[in-house]
Amino acid sequence: MSIYGAMFSGVSGLNANSQAMGMISDNISNLNTIGYKHTQARFSTLVTNASSLNRYAPGGVQSNPFQMVDRQGLLQASQNPTDLAVSGKGFFVVNSDSAPSTGTYLYSRAGQFSVDANGYLVNNTGQYLLGWPTLPDGSYDVDQNGVDDGSVPDPTSLTNLQSIQVTSLSGTATPTSNVTLALNLPATAAVSDTQNLTVLVYDSLGVGHNVALEWTKTVAAPPTWQLDATGITRADNGTASLQGATLASMPLTLDTVVFNGDGTPASYTPTALAVPTADWTTAAATSGITFNLGTANQADGVTQFASNYSITSINQNGVTFGRFQSIEVDEAGGVNALFDNGGTRSIYKLPVATFANPNALQAQSGNAWSHTVNAGNVFLNPAGTASAGKISPASLEASTVDLGEEFTNMIITQRAYSASSRIITTADQMLEELVRIKR
Repeated sequence: MSIYGAMFSGVSGLNANSQAMGMISDNISNLNTIGYKHTQARFSTLVTNASSLNRYAPGGVQSNPFQMVDRQGLLQASQNPTDLAVSGKGFFVVNSDSAPSTGTYLYSRAGQFSVDANGYLVNNTGQYLLGWPTLPDGSYDVDQNGVDDGSVPDPTSLTNLQSIQVTSLSGTATPTSNVTLALNLPATAAVSDTQNLTVLVYDSLGVGHNVALEWTKTVAAPPTWQLDATGITRADNGTASLQGATLASMPLTLDTVVFNGDGTPASYTPTALAVPTADWTTAAATSGITFNLGTANQADGVTQFASNYSITSINQNGVTFGRFQSIEVDEAGGVNALFDNGGTRSIYKLPVATFANPNALQAQSGNAWSHTVNAGNVFLNPAGTASAGKISPASLEASTVDLGEEFTNMIITQRAYSASSRIITTADQMLEELVRIKR
């Protein structure tokens, strides 16, 4: 009887709209949840097989949740350098365990990461951020053994990912390998005239050394100057930096520069300052320091003009020993360790996970999603490559919930629920009327 069908239809309306109200309540309660994706109730009809051209059997309605995972929220600036957001398509890869092989791989847009007590980067629900380990030069440590074999990580494999751990990083020191000089030698200088300067360099242990340099004019025409290293001393205490035999070999000729008539260097013959391991009093590793005097026929380095001797700039690489201070993340997903000596070291590369159908991912607690067959294969790419979005450091993705829209949907859903309850009430009254007729 259609009256019973009407009652069943009303019950389905109550059930469908109550589910819709649950989705609305979740949306409103997650208004301030970082990376939350709005859930929409999609209604569809239920039709019974008994329906025909001259007979109608009510079926009812059902509601299905649809989370709009691919909809991006507004990116908001943050004061925390480890707060991250994906600008574009894709997800951060996280895991429920610090050892990914024993945990569950999940995908999230919520980038509120911080360092936990064990030095791991985790989000506010305790999920561990994963990345590819890198070598100091930024290349991928594909085989996990500190060797770059020239390959790139498999974009469909999760096994090469590691939990990002930062506080176990040891201090580092970088030896000086290059010194760039920009200065003017006086064109009026006579043969045998000298000019002096001192350059600070670092050995492999991070110990600073003052290298005493001396310019000597050796030939009047064409104007020729010779650069010699006359001595090397410890920057901290002034003692000799070299063992006796090497120290006795000073001065050491480093460069011979021939100048053009316009004051630019025509050519120079460089010899690197090479200090073997056994010759450092600090027992540091072998150092080879190249002195860059500029470009031939250009006034971008050492020049000879009719002016006083003047030093424009002295730039050298290398840093003293530094302790880990903090981390930073760039737009390409590079995770870099910063040390208190100003040094920087690449430690991880963040992948961005993409799917053919991200809306088919299964929602999990902690504002994350798990992989499903309907979502398609997972693809891991460096940020900003292929279809993967870029990383926005010190930013967070806001919830995609529109509060005004949710209040409107709440009113509509409440009225639909009331109407469904009215169907049941009216159908019950009709049944009572039918019973009275029988009596």
